[in-house]
This record gives sequence, structure tokens and C-alpha cells, in this order.
Amino acid sequence: MKIRYQVLFGLFLLSIITYLDRVCMNVVSKYVKADLNLNNESFGYILGAFSLAYALFELPTGILGDRIGPRKVLTRVVLWWSGFTALTGTAFSYLYLLIVRFLFGAGEAGAYPNASIVISRWFPSVEVGRAQSVIWAAGRLGGALTPLLVIPLVHAAGWRTAFFILGVVGAIWAITWYFWFRDKPADMAGISQKEVEEIEMNRKKVVSDHHVDWRIVIKNPNVWVLMLMCHLFFYASYFFTNWSSTYFQEGRHMTEEQSKNFISLSYFLGAIGCLVGGFASDLLTKRYGLKLGRRIVGVLGLGSSSICFLASGLTVDNETAGYLLSLCVLLKDFTLPVAFAVCVDIGKQYSGTVAGAMNFAGQLGGFFITIIFGIIVNQTGNFNYPLFVIAGCLIVASMLWFLIDPTKNLVVEKEV
Repeated sequence: MKIRYQVLFGLFLLSIITYLDRVCMNVVSKYVKADLNLNNESFGYILGAFSLAYALFELPTGILGDRIGPRKVLTRVVLWWSGFTALTGTAFSYLYLLIVRFLFGAGEAGAYPNASIVISRWFPSVEVGRAQSVIWAAGRLGGALTPLLVIPLVHAAGWRTAFFILGVVGAIWAITWYFWFRDKPADMAGISQKEVEEIEMNRKKVVSDHHVDWRIVIKNPNVWVLMLMCHLFFYASYFFTNWSSTYFQEGRHMTEEQSKNFISLSYFLGAIGCLVGGFASDLLTKRYGLKLGRRIVGVLGLGSSSICFLASGLTVDNETAGYLLSLCVLLKDFTLPVAFAVCVDIGKQYSGTVAGAMNFAGQLGGFFITIIFGIIVNQTGNFNYPLFVIAGCLIVASMLWFLIDPTKNLVVEKEV
């Protein structure tokens, strides 16, 4: 196996761990709420603390990765968030859990921007879309595995033990990554000169001092539209990350087993969506060019997902709603790897910074919908109203893809 594919496998495992740790709180929500005597509005603020911290630290960790390299940054942030994943299991009060989940989010914020940096340094431009799709498919696979692994563990040992075990798994990955991975392909043990040349062949070499002129970022319409698109997009993503278990069990009165199955199905379909979207975008790019290759997937994925979200909120049949919501994940996740591929297209040597900026806006969307969902449900008792809000956000996000142009770089590069 080529070394760059081994690196991709390492990121694949990282993405699985990221979503295992992230989705675990959703899966065990009823146990945590019962143990700490929390209603949905209070629980929404706990979930929102993660999203807010993730948003605030997304851009700084992207910039840090551009400056000192993803090897050091990923090691630090994975150790950090794994520690707070384990500490989640020690929660004894609302305030304690709020602080721990905020600090957990601060750590996880570094994962995907720095994974994008790895891809930008280790993969030829023609493989960027598919590499991103593998990483995001892995995240969805982690989400699919979470209820299947965690619920039996909770029944056997309690929800607190589940968080401790997940924290240990993350720490093992971080230590292994630090001693094995290198930021530059040429520095990696065992890599051939042929593969190094293959990686560099379709990539422009740039002279960089690792400083970004923020006037360029502020004035760049591509970055702003990309950020707004991701902000609206993540209203849908964080419904599944934080509230789907509560929606199925309290809103649709499903059993824990039914809820587990639909959550797993939705993330499993999301993994397929990520893979298909990334590969489809690369194929379309070869045939129609970079702009259409990215744009077609973005418009169709988010637009069709919006329709399914609306239909799921309107149907009275619980199983139909479950399948429609699972289909929503499949369709919206066509777009996910393409959005991060555009960060590489636009950002080049500053791909971590652009990915951080985009994901910062996305996480703010995740924060808002997490809080809004809990408030709406607590005030109205209707679990479908938030779904209509999400459907509207997705259709606007799909239209924004007509304004995103991946051929326009963030900076003017100096070729050498």
C-alpha cells in the first residue's frame, strides 16, 4: 500500500473516533438527563457548549496547523479532547458538565481543519475530493457505530464508563500518530521517491511565510459565501449529532431499539453519501471542470435533502419519518467532502485556515440549532417545528453553491 493511503487510513481512524466521542452524548442523552435532572432546554445548552467552543477554536487550530504542522496539532488536540471525553463520565452537576463539554469542544475543533492540511500536503489535486470523502465517510461510520457499541456498554457498565473507554481509545491514537506520522511526505519513513514525485506532480509549489493577510480573507467573497453555506448546512448536521435520539424517542415515541437502528442507519447512509459525493465531484471535475464539478454536487445534495427534511416533519407515520431522515443524511452528505475539498481548492497552502473559517461558521450554525431546538421543543412541545427551520436553511445553502467558485484562490501564489 502506498504511504499516502496509510496516512489516509490514519485519518480514517481519527474521524471514526471523533464521531464516536461526539455522538455518544446524543445516544446516552436520556440517561444523562435522568441522572442530572435536566430538561431539554437545559440539555440544549450543554450540547450547545460543545458547538460554541468548537466554533471559537476552529479557526485558531486551523491557523496553528498551517504554521507548525498537523502532526503536532493533531497529537495535542486529540489528547486534550480524549481527556475531557473521559471526564464527561465524572459529571455530577449541570455546571460541571457544561464546562467539561465546552472544553471537549475546544479540543475537537482542531480535527478536520488539520486533516485538510494533511490532505493538501499528501495528495495530488486530482485525489483531494476522494480523500476528503473517505475521511467524512469514516466520521459517519463512527456515528453509525456509536449506538451499536455504546448502548450495550451503557446497559452493562453505565454511561459514565462509556465515556472513559472512549477517552482511552483517543489517547492511543494520538500517541501512535505522533511517533509515526511526518508533515512532509519526503520525511516519512519508507516512502519511495517515486511516490513523493507522484504526490507533488499535480500540485503547485508555493513560497509561504505562513502569515495570512486578513484583508485578503475579509475581501474574498468566496470565503464569505462558503462560510454562510456551511453555517446553514450545519443546522441539519447538528440535528443528527445532538438531537436525533431525543426526537425519535420523545418526539416520535419510538423505543430505544428503534431509535438506535435509525441513528445507525442515518450515519451509515451518510458514509455512503460522503464517498459518492467526493468521488462524483472528482469525476465531474475531470469532465466539466473544477467549478461545475464541485457546484453540481453541492446544489443537488443540499436541495434534495431539504425536501426530505420537510417531508419527514409533515408525515404522521413514525417509520416513514425515520427513513426520510436517514435519507436526508445520505443526500446532504454528498456535499460535505466537496465543501472541504473547496477549502483546499481555494486555500492552497492556507487550506487549514480556510477550512477553519468555514467550519467556524458551520459550528456557529450547530450552536444555534442546538439551542433553538431545545427552546422550541420545551416551549411548544412540538418536535417537528425545528425540522421545518432546517429545511429552509438547507434550500438556501444549496442556492449559495451557485456563488461559490473553487477556481479563485485565496491568495496569489508565487510559483517556483
